[in-house]
Amino acid sequence: MDRIKRLSYQVLDNHKSKFGEDFADNKKVLDQVSIVRSKGLKNEIAGYITNYIKKEVREQKAKQARDQASKAQAESQAVEETPVEAPAAEPTPETTEAPAAEPTPETTEAPAAEPTPETTEAPAAEPTPETTEAPAAEPTPETTEEKSE
Repeated sequence: MDRIKRLSYQVLDNHKSKFGEDFADNKKVLDQVSIVRSKGLKNEIAGYITNYIKKEVREQKAKQARDQASKAQAESQAVEETPVEAPAAEPTPETTEAPAAEPTPETTEAPAAEPTPETTEAPAAEPTPETTEAPAAEPTPETTEEKSE
């Protein structure tokens, strides 16, 4: 086996570009470039060269797949890092209502004395907008443009 490896490497050093993944083609190329006379030895060398080239191709494809997977993983980590920081900085979404009994014309927020109910049904990944309701007792003033229409 050492003799086959040694002869195969000698042939590959000089003529590697001529060989491929097909045994029959490698056998013909070996007949053209080699001075080995033994048919059995030529077959073994051609087989070894074929297996060697197939192994190189498999390793190259595996390396490319690993490189692509690592790039995809790095991109997904970069994408995951930015959204993770944004929801952590946002406050918990709340739904607040102003009491109808105590109308305040300037603000639409509830007084600080009353606790505000929090909705915890929405998932943290999808923020719900904060809603406030204006007091029902105060009508909206009309402008002069609206009256003329």
